[in-house]
Amino acid sequence: MITITLAFLVSSLLTFLVVRYSRLHEHFTADWDLQGVQKHHAKPVPRIGGLGIAASLVVVSIITWYRPDVVTGAAMLKLVACAVFAFGAGFWEDLTKSVAPRERLIATMVSALAASWILDARLARVDVALVDQILSITVVSIAITALAVSGLANAINIIDGFNGLASMVSMIMFLSLAYVAFQVGDAFVLTVAFAMIGAIFGFFIWNFPAGTIFLGDGGAYLIGFVLAELAILLIARHPQISAWYPFLMVIYPIFETLFSIYRRKVVRGVPAGHPDGVHLHTLVYKRLMRWAVGSADHRHKLRRNSMTSPYLWLLSLFAVVPATLFWNNGIVLAIFSAVFMIFYVWLYWRIVRFQVPRWMIFRK
Repeated sequence: MITITLAFLVSSLLTFLVVRYSRLHEHFTADWDLQGVQKHHAKPVPRIGGLGIAASLVVVSIITWYRPDVVTGAAMLKLVACAVFAFGAGFWEDLTKSVAPRERLIATMVSALAASWILDARLARVDVALVDQILSITVVSIAITALAVSGLANAINIIDGFNGLASMVSMIMFLSLAYVAFQVGDAFVLTVAFAMIGAIFGFFIWNFPAGTIFLGDGGAYLIGFVLAELAILLIARHPQISAWYPFLMVIYPIFETLFSIYRRKVVRGVPAGHPDGVHLHTLVYKRLMRWAVGSADHRHKLRRNSMTSPYLWLLSLFAVVPATLFWNNGIVLAIFSAVFMIFYVWLYWRIVRFQVPRWMIFRK
């Protein structure tokens, strides 16, 4: 509890200061684009929420290093050092709007390569015999690890579209990691997961529902990187944990990303990185919330924005809960993974065709 509390206090205080004095820096920290297809806010808002999360992770790492656990603290500092590239590229984009998606992905891959070397965080198995044989080749394992880590970091960034969406989903996932780490006695993963929960919650209280600050690319890439590294380390260190556990746990943002790539490349014939306004969370906003909650003024737009996120929190729970309960049962986890993907596609096409299930319709 001390780790969570400390991380929360550092993150919430720094985030408060960013929000409180936003007029002093909003000319280069705020998101002034109010018309983009993925923009759903009514006024410029600082998008450097990742700063508080990063700072709290550093502080907790240093204090843990001094006491009470030198080994865990040293490992946390190494993880923080590895994360610099992923967070730095995203944070620089938040400030300058000049870092392309490909450059951010490459920077995250560099962070993943550093973690592979420093922490020995490599994806060595996925519990599929043929693939595991390929992963036994060190170079291949490292390359796939870099792709997987950057992919998850990008996926967290993709679902960061509404107040509280990416942050709450991430906290749910870190809570799952903490539970499984406790079950297998992994103090490092448990401590980092608790630190991330506290740090993200310190940001969350200023982001949801008021939307006074955004996570930004720096925050999203940092969260995704740490989430991926903890999952990889759990699988690498504990053979009793099924490799299907982290797959199901993070399947919502991952499948959202893969489905978006399919929809853009195959269905629409545009580049995979082309922005659009038909992600599942955007459809929930447009097809359910836009007509359910009032006019186009700022107050109603903010309410619609915040009321969109709980739908996706529940969707994420449909995957995270069974992943957490059956973390050592590969067959059950694989079945739930297939069910989730089928349900996602079914739900998406129902909403996009204006056939929203009645149980999803909000009534004032």
